[in-house]
Amino acid sequence: MRYAVRLRITYDYPAAVTDARHLLRIRPRRETDQFVRNVAVSIAPRPEEQRGETDFFGNPVDAIAFFAPQTELAIDMRADVSVERPAARLSETPEIERILAETCAVRSLDAGSPLHHLGPSPRISGFAPLSDWVAETFETAKRPAGEAVMALARRIREEFAYRPGSTVVGTSVAEIFAERRGVCQDFSHLMIAGLRARGMAARYVSGFLRTDPPKGQPRLEGADAMHAWIEAWLGEDCGWVGFDPTNGIAAGDDHIVVAVGRDYEDAQPIAGTFVTSGSQETRHFVDVVPVA
Repeated sequence: MRYAVRLRITYDYPAAVTDARHLLRIRPRRETDQFVRNVAVSIAPRPEEQRGETDFFGNPVDAIAFFAPQTELAIDMRADVSVERPAARLSETPEIERILAETCAVRSLDAGSPLHHLGPSPRISGFAPLSDWVAETFETAKRPAGEAVMALARRIREEFAYRPGSTVVGTSVAEIFAERRGVCQDFSHLMIAGLRARGMAARYVSGFLRTDPPKGQPRLEGADAMHAWIEAWLGEDCGWVGFDPTNGIAAGDDHIVVAVGRDYEDAQPIAGTFVTSGSQETRHFVDVVPVA
């Protein structure tokens, strides 16, 4: 499936901002199942410094800096992307015990290694009630791991309410689990924490979700903003496989990958520091349109 993707992020500052530096992770990744024909990023006002780089996990990054005072910032990204992601054969994935053994045998520490995604990370930590809850879902080590992970994604979809505005960026996994509500970022953190608690490697994915569903299918949650889902490492043969707990589905051609990391901290669309006073207003606009 081919898409025309547009992301627009704007900031309004009540007091002038000075000495601002940002890292933008908004360009779609180039992967074996995702082809980026072209991508363009425009920024207003124009940064005094701007350079492209790639972070440790292979995410494209725009590093920008402003030194003159500014009261607003507008970032616009447009891309032409094709996604051809084969449906994962979850019933043919190894049993969980085999995947745990293969994970322990991994020696590589490159960007795609599962070893980076096993323990706690800045925004994710496990706790006993969540581990027990996930154990109920897995129920038997003889079940194919892919099916068990899919069952966990569906259970999150069924038992947790999608409520924009009910959480903030810093809401903990424990709070999400207790309140049973949140948004895609929260559900992704919850699922990652649960999988890691059971010894499985899982990573956070930031990206876009198709806004125009196929005829006869329901519109997916989280389609009007940048979306988040997870990837679980299902062994040497299967590698990283995507799951969307917000919608209770496997990641497919509707999901466009922008960045991956241990959690939101590694994949956030815009990060950085600046000097100002008072609050700020931000708006996000996302449009993902299938191209005939």
